[in-house]
Amino acid sequence: MLRRNFVKSTLGLAGAAVAANDAFAGQQAPTAKNQFKLKYAPHFGMFQNKAGKGVIDQLKFMAANGFMALEDNGMMGRPVQEQEAIAKEMTRLGMQMGVFVVDKGGNGANTLAAGKQEYIDIFLNGCKKAVEVAKRVNAKWMTVVPGDFDRSLPIGVQTGHVIDALRRGAEILEPHGLVMVLEPLSDTPNLFLRTSEQTYEICRGVNSKACKILYDIYHMQKNEGRLIYNIDKTWSEIDYFQIGDEPGRKEPTTGEINYKNIFKYIYDRSKKENKSFIMGMEHGNSQSGAEGEDALIKAYVESDAFKV
Repeated sequence: MLRRNFVKSTLGLAGAAVAANDAFAGQQAPTAKNQFKLKYAPHFGMFQNKAGKGVIDQLKFMAANGFMALEDNGMMGRPVQEQEAIAKEMTRLGMQMGVFVVDKGGNGANTLAAGKQEYIDIFLNGCKKAVEVAKRVNAKWMTVVPGDFDRSLPIGVQTGHVIDALRRGAEILEPHGLVMVLEPLSDTPNLFLRTSEQTYEICRGVNSKACKILYDIYHMQKNEGRLIYNIDKTWSEIDYFQIGDEPGRKEPTTGEINYKNIFKYIYDRSKKENKSFIMGMEHGNSQSGAEGEDALIKAYVESDAFKV
């Protein structure tokens, strides 16, 4: 499922959302059916058969089932009143806001690799608007995709252009304590950002706490594999994780990725270093209807059942 489909589905629903901090189960509501070790973040629409179409009801269902975070790629496109309602309900529930996508015109569009001022301006405008949305919904992280390759330019020049543009974005976000997380993707080979080591290099070049890695486990399984190895090597620049099994981009246990082992690695290392992460559930449901939503919850219960 491509990001544009997630955005489309999230904008088609209606609303409530945010706060809470730690990534571990100690912060969960004691009445939740499941006490997860990590903070998993569904998106709107994932439980609409069980909870109903209204986003307030969906938030209540998420929290009642132990999902104490939310991500909403299309948050910037929601009406202000709905954003405020989401934030208010999430605060009441003790839920934390995960990523939304900085609007720069689509994953491949207005590429920062080209170094064109008009594209940079679109990106920086998106960052400025994102600051206001983040304040409204108590968000810290926002997803940035630099765009496609500009194959008329040498790769080093493109990389320099991306770093220069991201530094300017970081100057907007850092004073507010916000973080743009760069997401390498597998959707098409035309996208400039493809691997975790490339993203690590760019983050080190930007050299700002406002520019970090969004490590999407699904995309990185497709593009590079060796998941725990690469998470380890790029760990210092990772600020956010997303989940999806391969093939199919559905919930854990439906494909080839050993999510129980990966979750254990992230949990153990995070505890040791006093770090925390939101684990964004940016995937579809492998089965339709209420039965599919039950199966999804069961898959997370199983994958989170690692020994500590």
